[in-house]
Amino acid sequence: MNRPAPSPTSFPPTLTANAADRTTIARILKVNHAGEYGAIRIYRAQIAVAKRLYPDVLAFLSETLAHEVRHCEQFRAAMPARQARPCRIMSLWGNGGYVLDLVTALMGRQGIWICTAAVEGAVHRHLEDQLHFLDRRDAELRDLVLSIQQEGLSHLHHAEERIIAMSWWAPALASFIASSTDAAIWLSTWGDSTRMARELTAARKTS
Repeated sequence: MNRPAPSPTSFPPTLTANAADRTTIARILKVNHAGEYGAIRIYRAQIAVAKRLYPDVLAFLSETLAHEVRHCEQFRAAMPARQARPCRIMSLWGNGGYVLDLVTALMGRQGIWICTAAVEGAVHRHLEDQLHFLDRRDAELRDLVLSIQQEGLSHLHHAEERIIAMSWWAPALASFIASSTDAAIWLSTWGDSTRMARELTAARKTS
C-alpha cells in the first residue's frame, strides 16, 4: 500500500515559479480539490447501493472512499501557501456526481466498474499533464500529485480488471461519464479547468 504523501504547506525555498506559473499552480489545486470532492460523492453513492445489493464490493469502495477523502484534505491543506481557494459551487459537481453514480450503480456491478474506470481514467489524464508542469516549479506539490495518481491508477486497474464484457451500451456509458466528469469540473471551477489545460499545454510546448 502506498504511504500517504505529506501535504505541502509552503513553497519550497528553491521554487522558481513566476507569477504566471503560480496562477497555474493555484488552478491545479482548485481543479484537483474539486475533482476529489466529486469523487467522494461518487463513491458514497456507490456504497449506498452496494450495501443493499452488492456487499461483495464494499471493501474496495470503502477503501477507495478513504483514499479520496485524504486526497481532498491534502489538496485543501496545500492551498493557502499557494494563494489557491476552493471552488465556490463544488456542490454542483458533488451532487451531479452523486446522482450520476447512483444511477450507474443501480445498473449492476458492471455499472460500478465502468463508472469507476471512466472517472479514474479522466483524472489520470489530467494529473499526467500536471506532473510535467510541476516538475521544476513545485517539487513538493509534484510529489503529492504523483502519490495521488498512483493510488488512482490502482483504483482504475481494479475496475478495468472486473469489466467482464463491453456490451453495446458500455462504451457509450463510459464516454458519457468521462465527458460529464470534465463538464462538471469545468462548471464548478468557472472554467478554470480549461484555462489550466491551456496553460499546461503551452508549458509543455516550451519546455
